[in-house]
Amino acid sequence: MHGLTANSVGLLILQLVAIIGLSRLLGRGMRWMGQPLVIAEVLAGILLGPSLLGWLAPDVLTTLFPASTMPVLKMLSQVGLILFMFLIGLELDPKLLKGRGHASVAISHTSIVVPFLLGAAASLWLYPRLSEPSVPFSSFVLFMGVAMSITAFPVLARILTERRLMQSKVGAITITCAAVDDVTAWCLLAFVASIVRATDMADAGLTTLFALLYIGFMVFAVRPFLARLGARVANREGLTQNVMAVTLLLLLGSAWVTEFIGIHALFGAFLFGAIIPKEGGLAQALAEKLEDVAVVLLLPVFFAYSGLRTQVGLLNSAESWAICGLIIFLACAGKFGGSAVAARLTGLRWREAGAVGILMNTRGLMELIVLNIGLDLGVISPTLFTMMVVMALVTTFMTTPLLRWIYPPEEMAKDQVSLTPAVEPAEPAPFTVVMCVSHGQTGSGMVKLSHALMGDGTAPSQFYALHLIPPTDRASFQLRHPPAPRQEPRDDAEGALKPLLERARRLALEVRPLSFVSAEPGLDICRTAQAKQADLILLGWHKPLFGQTVLGGTVHEVMREANSDVAVLVDRGLGDIHRVLVPFIGSQHDRAALGLARRLAQSVGAEVTVLHVKSPDTAQERTASPLPQLLDDKRFTEASRHVRLKVVAHASPEDAVLAETREGYDLVVVGVGAEWGLGDSVFGLSRERIIRDSTPSLVIIHQHRPATQPATSARGEAPEHETGSGPGTPLTAGSSAS
Repeated sequence: MHGLTANSVGLLILQLVAIIGLSRLLGRGMRWMGQPLVIAEVLAGILLGPSLLGWLAPDVLTTLFPASTMPVLKMLSQVGLILFMFLIGLELDPKLLKGRGHASVAISHTSIVVPFLLGAAASLWLYPRLSEPSVPFSSFVLFMGVAMSITAFPVLARILTERRLMQSKVGAITITCAAVDDVTAWCLLAFVASIVRATDMADAGLTTLFALLYIGFMVFAVRPFLARLGARVANREGLTQNVMAVTLLLLLGSAWVTEFIGIHALFGAFLFGAIIPKEGGLAQALAEKLEDVAVVLLLPVFFAYSGLRTQVGLLNSAESWAICGLIIFLACAGKFGGSAVAARLTGLRWREAGAVGILMNTRGLMELIVLNIGLDLGVISPTLFTMMVVMALVTTFMTTPLLRWIYPPEEMAKDQVSLTPAVEPAEPAPFTVVMCVSHGQTGSGMVKLSHALMGDGTAPSQFYALHLIPPTDRASFQLRHPPAPRQEPRDDAEGALKPLLERARRLALEVRPLSFVSAEPGLDICRTAQAKQADLILLGWHKPLFGQTVLGGTVHEVMREANSDVAVLVDRGLGDIHRVLVPFIGSQHDRAALGLARRLAQSVGAEVTVLHVKSPDTAQERTASPLPQLLDDKRFTEASRHVRLKVVAHASPEDAVLAETREGYDLVVVGVGAEWGLGDSVFGLSRERIIRDSTPSLVIIHQHRPATQPATSARGEAPEHETGSGPGTPLTAGSSAS
């Protein structure tokens, strides 16, 4: 007996390793495709089931998932679902259901009624073909109507957050409709479950009455107690083990009561999560404690269990696939068509209405939960279950690409509040810097450099600190960043921007914080810089997980896409800036570096050394160079204590610069270029020796140069004289060198 138990435990561990490992592996691919994680988890379950593994290697399937282990997987999946539905209830803020206007009410009601009626109508044709005679027709009709009406509220909230649609009219309407749909669908499902389990209509009515009484008890008796508990957690004790134990006991008790009443345990878990007050931090603390175990460990077991019950092989004829296609068509027509038409009738543009319809057509995990309940209750057959699972996958998978097509970023811009600051036409354009901060340690040097660029304050300037928050599937993330429309990007002074803002205040530098959720950091940096009319995007750098590259990945994307100059600060303890080194050969990026050094000279009187590197082969030639004209600019000569031009002949520009950096400079400002070993690339495979081996802090600058405009400085002024320049161009005879 002991050996059998040990073997069973060992097999369960292997099952969990296979389930979680495949789910996360597929999740990486789905994320790369812009799809929600739930797609990967559903696919992982199907791949581990009879649809693929059982088809390719049936012996492996029976060895890894023998029939004797199915009850254990079912129990684990049910515990995972109870915790997950509790988390869904925690995410659902009742404030979303208040004061949203007639548009949201009309769209939400239509998005439930139309697919419900279509599902019920389709049941007249599906019932004789796909249902067992023992199933009451009324139960089948009601269940199909509910199954067609589902919208995946958690998946939808994540899509809206990642697409930055929460600030838009479309996002506000959609998330409200989804919240209403979520509550309504679960109430309908509880009603249907009570009818299916009841022996007669009197029994069903009694079950419904008990359910209503229980809802009232939870709202009017339990919720005030939870509010007092939340206040105690926020003000004094925090989420102790005793508080956690009380919460779990109440959760399990609520699930047991609804199961005993005759609806379903998941409804009790969802209801308990929904009534917990979202203020005070109790909901967020509970989500942070439970979500990893529920979502990472137990929920994939539910997907595997569902996958083992999904048999794509049952769709073994053209007629079966035609019926499956019809179900998908009716699901989309009801949910997408009903929502889009209702949105259009309430005054939205067709593109906005189409976006609402596409988003409301997302079904995801919630549909899978409903289908498993229907299969457990015996209302739907395994064949219809498989068809509906395919429908849930297709409708969820199509959401992101269709949304990109019908509601691209330029359309989002028309709907969202503009981020561009109002500037009086008579005022001179300020010098604007957007500092991009990934974590708290990257901000100190940025503030110091920005303060130096500001100068004495006589010239207008403005500075923004941008922190982009990567999206996750965590429930606590949604509670920290609730699905409510905002007029401006989120201030994040208490997060990664706090050290930067504190240092800026000490230096009397006014910095405006910006923070929002972004799934596309490179593009969102560029969009924010364009909206703020930035002259310079300042990126911080920290050592990557793999390799040593600086100019690859997101940095490369920003340099390629930005309409502003881009600078990367490699901070090695940047302090006061007294001596600046500018390597120069003659490229447009070298000119941008020279322009930034000129601003430092003008602002703080820094001593600038321009290191002009020539090829030994051309050292004796006398060719025109732009440097005399650039260095004779009065902004250099008047504002700086000293501008020094140093000419060296060297076969390796990198080595020449590295040798010069040992002369006690505070900052090196260098343009991107292959001659310096700083060629930007997608994977950042260039050597970047100047970055790796130099001792002072560095600023690597990439100049944005529109095709129709000449090269400009970091501030945007074009040099007055543009005579022949290029790599290896020596100075004229009249220029001085030291």
